[in-house]
Amino acid sequence: MNIIGIIPARYASSRFPGKPLIDIQGKSMIQRVYEQALKASSLKTVVVATDDQRILNHVHTFGGQVMMTAATHQSGTDRCAEVIAYKTDFDIAINIQGDEPYIDPRQIDLVAACFREKETQIATLVKAIQDDKDLFNPNTPKVLLNHKKEAIYFSRATLPFLRGIPAEQWLKHHTFYKHIGIYGYRSAVLKALTKLTLSTLEKAESLEQLRWLENGYRIQTAETFVETFAIDEPQDLHKINHQS
Repeated sequence: MNIIGIIPARYASSRFPGKPLIDIQGKSMIQRVYEQALKASSLKTVVVATDDQRILNHVHTFGGQVMMTAATHQSGTDRCAEVIAYKTDFDIAINIQGDEPYIDPRQIDLVAACFREKETQIATLVKAIQDDKDLFNPNTPKVLLNHKKEAIYFSRATLPFLRGIPAEQWLKHHTFYKHIGIYGYRSAVLKALTKLTLSTLEKAESLEQLRWLENGYRIQTAETFVETFAIDEPQDLHKINHQS
């Protein structure tokens, strides 16, 4: 399998403009993500996909591969699809979040490993929830799985509902999973996903992957035991001091 790692990087983030270029312990965030991705043994190459000349110029300064993509893309998935349209020799694309400066390369390899099974169309990661803060946080999407570890549903709500058990005891009675936002796609599937129209469940939950499930695509998951963190807004920078 020829696998490409793609790091979508927008400058105009509503919550944190210029986020890819912020300094994190002497290097920009995008450089740290790029260098971590290079450590993944499954990837043949890594490329940053951006819509901003400042990011493109910066990636060139540290010798990274970068591609200018359209400013009209609505998601990182769309941006990845544009890269694949030009780089046609790759079977699999891994969409790597550009706001996780210390992403563990093992997580990238774990997603890639899902494609050893020929029927895998899309792959992502889940992690068992350990505390009530994550369990009841609507900003932490949860995942329901079938016996094949395929995603049945993603929700901001806490699912499943444990009838007859006090909420503060739910973690003692069931294993809940949260979604880790890294995706892998077969190239043909990725191209097809970008042609799907906004779905009702996606609109309700504001979770793009529900569009794929509603249209019959299967999402294989793998469980990770590694905790990473994302920088979504300036106050998240304090997490840097608590990295493992």
